[in-house]
Amino acid sequence: MPDTRLKRFRILVVDDEERILHFLTSKLKASGYDVLTAQNGQEALERIASQQPDLVVLDLLLPKMHGFDVLRELRSFSSVPVIVLSALGADAERIKGLRLGADDYVPKPFNPDELLARIEAVRRRMGSEEGSKTSESVCFGTVEIDFAKRRVVVDGKEQYLTRIEWLLLSELARNSGRLMLYEELLGKVWGQEYRGDIQILRTWVSRLRRKLNATSGGRGLIQTVPKAGYMIEQSPS
Repeated sequence: MPDTRLKRFRILVVDDEERILHFLTSKLKASGYDVLTAQNGQEALERIASQQPDLVVLDLLLPKMHGFDVLRELRSFSSVPVIVLSALGADAERIKGLRLGADDYVPKPFNPDELLARIEAVRRRMGSEEGSKTSESVCFGTVEIDFAKRRVVVDGKEQYLTRIEWLLLSELARNSGRLMLYEELLGKVWGQEYRGDIQILRTWVSRLRRKLNATSGGRGLIQTVPKAGYMIEQSPS
């Protein structure tokens, strides 16, 4: 019997190369996904706004609008997961993509089975996020976290968090007073496939800290334990 739930999961593939669009469309449809395509950045943004895909696979070297600019604008109105798929595979580009809000970064040339595995990892994170909602809310000083509404307020001002930032903060907050090792956080937030990717964790913790430090209340909330992991030392109120 076909998995109808999987078929409803819609992926937008953004790439200016026809052969890659055709290949990925066939591969993803064969795996049970609905697929949309776009060949430039402006078209991608319009499709995201109008058709609301569940996930975006985004090339960077696009006509009309660079992929980084697409990602920057996208994050102003949507938290849809984004996997960057690009020939720009240097660490600097990868880190920039993550800092702009990409959930993952896969360099070209790529293994299509690896891309599918990473898409599945994103879907598991999305399911984990939905399943973790409770009515609980906690405060750490002037940082208020409402798990049910997925809402964070720092010194009375609400701070928008992306999906990854929220999952990171949720794990640390729910385990306050306990050191969470790099591998543990990576496994819980990204999936077991990422347990060795400490750079992606450091990049996202840095993004989260900047938002919590937007005012004085969140300064120093997330502590680094060198060569081990991260923790929130404070007890919630």
